[in-house]
Amino acid sequence: MTQFEDKVKELTAHTFGTWNRQNAWSNPMVITDAEGIYFYNDKGKRYIDFSSQLICSNLGHKNPAIIEAIKKQAEKLCYVAPAFATEAAMEAVDALNSILPKGLGKQFFSTSGTEANEAAIKLVRQSKAPAYKIFSRYHSYHGATPSSAACTGDPRRWYSERARCTIDGVRFAPDNYCYRCPFSMTYPDCNIQCARYLDYMIKEEGNVAAIIVEPVVGTNGRIVPPPEYFPLVRKICDENDVLLIADEVMSGWYRTGTPFAMENWDVLPDIMTTAKGASGAYTPFALTAVSDKVADFFDDHLFCHGHTYAYHALAASAVPAAISEYKKLFDSGLPQKVSAYLEDKLVALGEKHNCVGDVRGIGHFWAFEIVKDRKTRQPFNVKADKLAGKPLMTAKIAGKAMENGLFMFAWYDTLVLTPPLIITEAQVDEALDILDKALEIGDQEAVETNTPVSRSCHYR
Repeated sequence: MTQFEDKVKELTAHTFGTWNRQNAWSNPMVITDAEGIYFYNDKGKRYIDFSSQLICSNLGHKNPAIIEAIKKQAEKLCYVAPAFATEAAMEAVDALNSILPKGLGKQFFSTSGTEANEAAIKLVRQSKAPAYKIFSRYHSYHGATPSSAACTGDPRRWYSERARCTIDGVRFAPDNYCYRCPFSMTYPDCNIQCARYLDYMIKEEGNVAAIIVEPVVGTNGRIVPPPEYFPLVRKICDENDVLLIADEVMSGWYRTGTPFAMENWDVLPDIMTTAKGASGAYTPFALTAVSDKVADFFDDHLFCHGHTYAYHALAASAVPAAISEYKKLFDSGLPQKVSAYLEDKLVALGEKHNCVGDVRGIGHFWAFEIVKDRKTRQPFNVKADKLAGKPLMTAKIAGKAMENGLFMFAWYDTLVLTPPLIITEAQVDEALDILDKALEIGDQEAVETNTPVSRSCHYR
């Protein structure tokens, strides 16, 4: 028994565990400390944080510069209503304008990626009326509120729809999911049909206001598009007078090697949302950044949106420090060096294990897709299994890794391999030694095959 056992029981009796059946929220692990790429439970056991928690602790834990910035702001002013201006907000704007893509000059500050996307959808529907439809993709996650949940492709949307907690007017387009391409039987040479089909959808649907995309899909697979994909999507949007929203909540903040993932393809969205790594996850901070053609509409029209904690001074105080730390880190060259090393190591490890069907990613943003048969690409589990509470092979693998000191977030079909940007090559080796052993659980139930592991990485 630990000192926290009774308190944990009290906690779980009186609070809801997120995205879970509550009988599974009966005994969560207690975390008492964290530093660098490691965190520690109440028994003193150390874990490698190989998913940056929820792909947000990009700069690791206990960064002294960010902590000091928050402390100074807490001593000065934690909160004031968003109608007032604060030094913290002004300094955040200056820092953001030094790193945001040129052309996204006006922002709204909130506290989560969900809120950032909710704001984006309101901005779109107000400025593009009477057009109101929004296209998303099946492999996507955009948030938990009615608008953002409606735009979410993963199975959490199903429950929101059953509870009538989503908006109407959302349509789902094909994914740029090359490992399981929905067009491969018809178009074996690809020709980016997943993008070209958007033009057909827009013209047939009518009243389309925007398309929302994760530049590199986050929770639902770390799916990297072919290099021609986003330039073509941008062209289709322009030709049809449709706004392009880039959800960079996970893919932003150097996660893919550039400040924001869309920069890998030199594409500028009309609206960009981001959160998580904006503060390094030290404070809840998010923003919705828009182009002039969106911002100008609201000069003479009501911007009918806001939050009590919008422009929260304490939350904003972490942003300039985090941006400074990102710049220093990338000036050192460490993340660039380690990302190439990580890629080579992950491909070799994936090749070794029959349960790994596809290795894909970019920068520090990777996935192993776990399959029962590498040759036929038969999965162990599908979306419905996640909501039904069935045992998931990814969870078994992640659970075994956790027993041995490696934390990985697992989805129904993929392992989330997204370490902090501060990780070293030696620490990558330490993590992958544990993962190597954990993958043997999947191999025991996978079909032995001579088929090589797939590498659906198209960014080069």
